[in-house]
Amino acid sequence: MSASPHLPPELAVIVPTFNERDNVRALIAALDAALEGLAWEVIFVDDDSHDGTADLVRRIAQRDGRVRIVQRIGRRGLSSACVEGMLASSAPYLAVIDGDLQHDETRLPEMLRRLKEKNLDIVIGSRYVPGGGTGDWDESRLATSRFATRLSRLIVKSDLNDPMSGFFMLRRETLEAAMRRLSGIGFKILLDIFASSPRPLRFEEVPYTFRNRHAGESKLDTMVAWEYLMLLMDKLIGHIVPVRFVLFAMIGGLGVFVHLGVLGLVYRIFGASFEYGQATATLVAMTTNFILNNIFTYRDQRLRGRAFIRGLLSFYLACSLGAVANVGIGFYLFERDQSWWLSGLAGALAGAVLNYALTSVFTWGKPKPADRPKPAPER
Repeated sequence: MSASPHLPPELAVIVPTFNERDNVRALIAALDAALEGLAWEVIFVDDDSHDGTADLVRRIAQRDGRVRIVQRIGRRGLSSACVEGMLASSAPYLAVIDGDLQHDETRLPEMLRRLKEKNLDIVIGSRYVPGGGTGDWDESRLATSRFATRLSRLIVKSDLNDPMSGFFMLRRETLEAAMRRLSGIGFKILLDIFASSPRPLRFEEVPYTFRNRHAGESKLDTMVAWEYLMLLMDKLIGHIVPVRFVLFAMIGGLGVFVHLGVLGLVYRIFGASFEYGQATATLVAMTTNFILNNIFTYRDQRLRGRAFIRGLLSFYLACSLGAVANVGIGFYLFERDQSWWLSGLAGALAGAVLNYALTSVFTWGKPKPADRPKPAPER
């Protein structure tokens, strides 16, 4: 059978997903109605959902050539998913929309019209311009959004009313100009694009009202704020030193206090030998550092299940090599009549850099399929 000819897509709608199976059919139907008469495609970028989201999209794509799937294994993150989805399309116009139907897909034609007719770089769906709204948000969520918007001024000077929006459309050349500077951290890809663009972007905001989730559960959790702060830090200091290294070093500094606390407990309180106390404290400190780095520094590559155990063992090995470098360099400098504190600091810094370099490659650097249950049967 030969493929039937069809028009190349003018617009690609990128939908990052994680456990959004129950929303897939409804979203495709909504896009089909909203984009009638346009040459479009929808690309679901799925972070290896446990509920079989990718399998369902793949089956639908066998019947509808406008539907595509990019399935990512061993990594997560809305921003990076959006970038991969946009790069997977040839369309000259690119839109980002959530997979839970909280964004108003009927605004997409107007956004496309404005991009074309006004020669804009990007059009944002905004909750905070006349005609827009936040739906049934409570006061605490509104206050959090306003505070995050104020923080965004640290890295974006454009007069955006809704810089935290996850609903927007841009030209491909706008993405291409910014993509090599993107942090890809967290979930605020719009903010990342504005902060990474080599020039001020021409933009407009169109109003829309934020809707309730169609099905499934919200993916927002207590770590969203942390990811947002990581993005801000990366844009502020990332050109000087990698933000992951800063976090890695901070957690390593905390590990010193954990080490001393455990050593004092085992040696002074329980009366064990110093050697036993030192070994116990080292093991506890390394384990604590690994867990905290897995939660905070490498949240988007977090290890689970068997991968967690393998990662922990590789972290022990890397930190042991770092300890050798720490002691060796410190002793070398001390023997050459350098001050004890300078020698110690140089050794500690060398050990931290080596630990970071090794663990970023061997502990978190290689994507590992997550241990997950079997997909739910098709409905």
